[in-house]
This record gives sequence, C-alpha cells and structure tokens, in this order.
Amino acid sequence: MKKLIRKAVTLTAGIAATLVFGSGVNAQTITVQPGDTLWKLSQKYRVSIEEIKTANGLNSNILYSGQRLNIPIQGAIHTVQSGETLWTISQQYNTTAAQIKKANNLTSTIIYAGQKLTIPSKSVTYTVQSGDTLWTISKKYGVSISAIQSQNRLSSHYIYPGQELTIPSGANTQAVQASTVGLSDKMIATARQYMGTPYVWGGTSPSGYDCSGFLHYVFLQNGVTIPRTVETIYQKGKPVSSPSRGDLVFFETYKEGPSHAGIYLGNGQFIHASSSKGVTISSMDNPYWSPRYLGAKSYY
Repeated sequence: MKKLIRKAVTLTAGIAATLVFGSGVNAQTITVQPGDTLWKLSQKYRVSIEEIKTANGLNSNILYSGQRLNIPIQGAIHTVQSGETLWTISQQYNTTAAQIKKANNLTSTIIYAGQKLTIPSKSVTYTVQSGDTLWTISKKYGVSISAIQSQNRLSSHYIYPGQELTIPSGANTQAVQASTVGLSDKMIATARQYMGTPYVWGGTSPSGYDCSGFLHYVFLQNGVTIPRTVETIYQKGKPVSSPSRGDLVFFETYKEGPSHAGIYLGNGQFIHASSSKGVTISSMDNPYWSPRYLGAKSYY
C-alpha cells in the first residue's frame, strides 16, 4: 500500500514528460518523492499550491510517494539544440538568459543538447477589478506603474473595471521594491518585538493576543488597517501565488476554511500567535502546518 505523506509536497523528482493543457498552459509531469511537500513545490516551480491542486484535480494536500503530478508552467518549452547557449536561446524568445535560468532553477549557464527549458512568458493579460489601481496591480505582479502604462499606452493613471491590461514581465523598479521592502521589514520587526507574548482568546494587546488580534495590532502599528477576524482578513486580502516577506499566510485548523494566520518571514518561516506557545515562529514545512496551508494574501 502506498504510504500517504500528510504534509504538502515538494517534488524533487525529475521531469518525466511535458504536456500541454487545452488552455495553452504547459505542464511538467513529476514524481513525488518521500519527504516532498506542496509548499516546497510551489516555491521551486513558482506556482501556487491552488494551481497545482487544480491541475491535478486534488481536493486536499494529501499526496503519496510515487504519485505523478502535472505542474502548470506559463510559457513555451524549448528543447536545447547542439551549440545553443542560454544567450542564443534568450534572443530567440526576446527574453534574457537570467530569466531563463530563474524559470528553470538553474545554478549555472551550462546546458546540454536535448535538455528541455521553460521559456518564461513575456506578459500576461489582467482584467481590472473594482477597487483596483495601477499601484495595487503593479504590486501584485512585481512590475512598475510606468511599465504597465507604457505597455498599454496609458496617458494617465485612470483605469476602469473590466478593462484588460497587458502586464509585462521582469520590469521591477527600485522605487516600487524599496517602498514595499521597507514596510515589510517594519512589519516583521514589530512582530518580533512580541515574541513570547501569551495567547489570549480575543486578545488584541501586548498583554495577550489571539492569532488575528496579533496581526491586527502589528499592522495597525505600521499604519495598515486590516479586518479583525482571520476569515475576513483572508477575504479582503490580495491573493499572491507565492508569499513575500510581510505577506500573510493562512491555514485551515479547527474548522473548514481559513482559521489561523501569520506573517511570512521568508525562508519558509512565519510568525504567529499560537494557542499553545503564544507568539512564536514556525516552519511552513512543519508536519502540522504544511498540509493545512491555504494560501497567502497581501495588504500592501
């Protein structure tokens, strides 16, 4: 009987095949190895856990060793020919060698004939939602406002619900990154100040917090207002496929749906108010937290 792995699955196995979905999205087929987790997989292939689950018809995070999964990949698949280099391939697809390295988790520029490489998409199409601004969209996709304006020939910041925008890839600006990183660092520094604070049901102050009370307090200290309950915090946040430092990560614990959350610190760790340990730092790969992970949201 195949042994179930009750924690989310990283697939360290090699690629067995390349498929193309009806939507035009490429997929790699990989085999689950013992110790793999969905969380690590989402980080390795830069897709969300939900995208992996949807691509494979999964309704839970429970997977087993030897299971084959389709990993959705945006972009083309290029088979390396004799004499090719990352630079010559990048010129064919109007991208850069660095972007190809990143998309394929390469640690060097060495490639070989017959190797299959994922070529990152140059852009995506986004439909403007009610309440969206160029700023919130630029934060979501990690590109500058000016890059979005240039790509779509916008002469102002005005956009409207239902409008379709082309989002260019790899166009981050130092200004956008600096403001976001600065606030993220402040959030994390504030949260760390309260390490060891006891857990108190309904608590919202340094004398004791519950999980959402802790988040609400930390964010408020940095000028960001979020809802009071985990469920509403989850509903109102902007979805992100992979959390960045300062984003919120959500888990399904004692009831169906989001019931616990923390602040992502980077390197697979998050800080939160635990009912058993108070304010503490835990690993996303922890056997308890990993299979309960629901996703991440951003508020700035």
